[in-house]
Amino acid sequence: MRSPEELRSHQWYGTDGLRSFSHRARTRQLGYLPEEHLGKPVVAILNTWSDINPCHVHLRDRAQAVKRGVWQAGGFPLEFPVATLSETFQKPTPMLYRNLLAMETEELLRSYPVDGAVLLGGCDKSTPALLMGAASVDLPTVFVPAGPMLPGHWRGEALGSGTDMWKYWDDKRAGLIGDCEMSELESGLARSPGHCMTMGTASTLTAAAEALGVTVPGASSIPAVDSGHDRMAAASGLRIVELVHRDRALSDILTREAFEDAVTTVLGLGGSTNAVIHLIAMAGRAGVRLTLDDFDRIARTVPVLANVRPGGRTYLMEDFHFAGGLPGFLSRITDLLHLDRPTVSYDTLREQITGAQVHDDDVIRPRDNPVASEGGVAVLRGNLCPDGAVIKHIAAEPHLLKHTGPAVVFDDYRTMQRTIDDPGLGITADSVLVLRNAGPKGGPGMPEYGMLPLPDHLLRQGVRDMVRISDARMSGTSYGACVLHVAPESYVGGPLALVRTGDTITLDVGARLLQLNVDDQELARRRAEWTPPPVRYERGYGALYTDQITQADTGCDFEFLARPGKVPDPYAG
Repeated sequence: MRSPEELRSHQWYGTDGLRSFSHRARTRQLGYLPEEHLGKPVVAILNTWSDINPCHVHLRDRAQAVKRGVWQAGGFPLEFPVATLSETFQKPTPMLYRNLLAMETEELLRSYPVDGAVLLGGCDKSTPALLMGAASVDLPTVFVPAGPMLPGHWRGEALGSGTDMWKYWDDKRAGLIGDCEMSELESGLARSPGHCMTMGTASTLTAAAEALGVTVPGASSIPAVDSGHDRMAAASGLRIVELVHRDRALSDILTREAFEDAVTTVLGLGGSTNAVIHLIAMAGRAGVRLTLDDFDRIARTVPVLANVRPGGRTYLMEDFHFAGGLPGFLSRITDLLHLDRPTVSYDTLREQITGAQVHDDDVIRPRDNPVASEGGVAVLRGNLCPDGAVIKHIAAEPHLLKHTGPAVVFDDYRTMQRTIDDPGLGITADSVLVLRNAGPKGGPGMPEYGMLPLPDHLLRQGVRDMVRISDARMSGTSYGACVLHVAPESYVGGPLALVRTGDTITLDVGARLLQLNVDDQELARRRAEWTPPPVRYERGYGALYTDQITQADTGCDFEFLARPGKVPDPYAG
């Protein structure tokens, strides 16, 4: 147990100097008595609540529950509003601003009298952003996931947010349903606060956070509006005070072994391809080198056991939660995990999942009846992606996993939207749709453009999947034979920039191959003719982003944030 004099906040409050006098006086100005905070752990609650973020609209209340826990444990909670990254509304993509929230998180925690932190988030980019920033400061930290929303409903059918949006939008374009049905779907797709209730990016990354050991047990799948979610938030407040007293820093939790277990978890859940980028970036902030090769190596050892859409065919996150949640899931892959590492709640992961059970073998499958025999994401290599690309092959039609076809190339997303239905393009079910200039710099921000729409005439023929290749990302709720994160991106002259309509491309997931079938001499000639596209941003944050962003295979962090090095604590006297 640390003494009050050993707390970081003591620098601000506990000395005899003028600055400490001022800090105490200003805390009285806030309305607090000395006995409410002096000598107690100061806990920052970083809240990504916003009126325009439906995934986080309940987090104002959850912050109060965290405060309740902190007070009960003898700590002093302070709530900080931080940037909200709403996947639904923020354009061109919240991925452009993930590193901005990470910077804000890091600098707030470093510059204020804070001994520990509770991070409230869950919508796709907020989880990695908050943890990246916190890892760079390395205080005791607990993450509170926002939780999945309730299942959608329409005409007796359970709907998965995102996944069923894509499905029924294609049905509308194919002429199978009309405006009346779409109006009903509008009101039935998203029924409550919380993030997507499919195994999309949000659920994947909050599960990864739990697997890393930075949440209380079972936190990641509790539905956002369940009373258990409020109790989990209060438990997180209680826990952070204990972590501060024990001086258990985030670096004690975010080890190499923890990140390997998070990768194993993501792959075994059939989770979002976006987790590849985010876990690499998070690991980098924790001083752990995680690569695409690690994902591919682990993918070959772990089966997909979560029968949750879109990788699974049936269930949603509420089903997963009541089937045992992540503790139940982890109990089925214990031989693949590092069980002797610490978490925020236990000295070992082994203790944390002891006694965990699965209550529905169809939701969380046993090892002898997996959804897929290998992890849900494959890493591809070849002359079209020398630094790698990824595909969520369990969400694609099997006949497309080994395919050669002629490319139809789009130079940007707007052009693709405008022309995809043009019969003059000659697109057939065998074509390979290629989108470029949608990567980290070219997007800008690497938007979720990777699930390219199929032409209307093919949808009317019943075609529901095609091979699609881009340097973009796609929503974790999406599906299809979509090759993503092609690195290096076309905007900086990667091989994707050299593809021409009519070139044949081979995708072979079994061989982990993505190959442009054009000889090296012709590619060299095309490269000599290639000219860089115009600069996207001339000033502002966008210019900083363009200057500093790294490629997808290294996590899309800012170079000056990802580099090793120490940052001193501020002098508070």
